Amino acid sequence: MTLWQDARALNTIASAMMMAAFACLLGASLWWLANRQLFDLKSVEIGPVPGRELEHVSVDALRAANLDRLSGNFFTVDLEGVRHTFEETPWVRRARVRRVWPNRLFVGIEEHRPLAHWGDGRFVNTFGELFSVNPDEVGNAEALLDFSGPDGTQGIVTRRYAELKQQLKSLALEPRKVALSERQAWSARLSNGLTLLIGRDEGVAVNDRIARWVAVHPTVAARLNERTEVIDLRYPNGFAVRAPGVLDQEGNERSERSGSKEIARRP
Repeated sequence: MTLWQDARALNTIASAMMMAAFACLLGASLWWLANRQLFDLKSVEIGPVPGRELEHVSVDALRAANLDRLSGNFFTVDLEGVRHTFEETPWVRRARVRRVWPNRLFVGIEEHRPLAHWGDGRFVNTFGELFSVNPDEVGNAEALLDFSGPDGTQGIVTRRYAELKQQLKSLALEPRKVALSERQAWSARLSNGLTLLIGRDEGVAVNDRIARWVAVHPTVAARLNERTEVIDLRYPNGFAVRAPGVLDQEGNERSERSGSKEIARRP
């Protein structure tokens, strides 16, 4: 029996051809519909993402700078391209773009929120990301924290700051400066002017060294007659207190202990 005598095979082929023809017709109809003037982009609305406010970005300036760079209509506009276009604007951390039927776009803007100065003149936001803006546009810049570290470590430094801030709550202190050296040694300056030399995250973990000092600091501070300037946490069994003037310029890199008084030593 030939193919032309097989009714089931002929029905299958006919059904497939009909489906293909329908798909082509549907595709052509959608293409025709998508290119109607009704769906040309009429407006682009710009505003903050929910729960945020815009402090540094001007909506009018943002629209004027980017509107002419958009192409396509409601169906064909490249949302990812629109997002990248808006995120190239200073102060814009993230843009979230969505279609609004039948001919509008909404762009939700999330601004950078500066947390700290970075060592190279840029800023670190609250997500531990670097960004560059005109320093004159940063309100109350002198109140920002100071972070520094090797290239690409801004996220690590920000997480260390958050951990240290949590550990110091019981002492009513906060870290104001957090630094990671090229040799991966940590140091911090606190809100009361005290400097912590923390060292590398090896042997006794950094968080354990800090917790050990926090547990005894009120008692030790009350017993010391001299003003404390530096707490050296790099000892394996305790920590040392340094008087003013003892800290050298490379304090968190050098291992010398001259002028220190080691206390809280464990057996």
